[in-house]
Amino acid sequence: MSISLDEVRHVARLARLELDDVELAAFHGELNALLGHFQDVQNVDLSAFGAKPHAVSLQNVWSEDEAVTGLSRDEAMRNASVSRAGLFIVPTIIED
Repeated sequence: MSISLDEVRHVARLARLELDDVELAAFHGELNALLGHFQDVQNVDLSAFGAKPHAVSLQNVWSEDEAVTGLSRDEAMRNASVSRAGLFIVPTIIED
């Protein structure tokens, strides 16, 4: 499978790319090389492997739904850069 120069020109026009003849020729070669790689991948025999829904094995990452004691206020405020009266002080990000 290959792509013609006219097809490259058409795709470039659809993408609103203004390419000169040198760039069109360069993309023509690169796209044909890419399509060749896709053809190589399609020709790989994978019949020995079963279908998998994911490339890696999945495991449940959910924890049990149990109530646990959270941080105390002092522990939570320990890393606050600015605090006052037990509250985090953050810069104003919304202007009038």
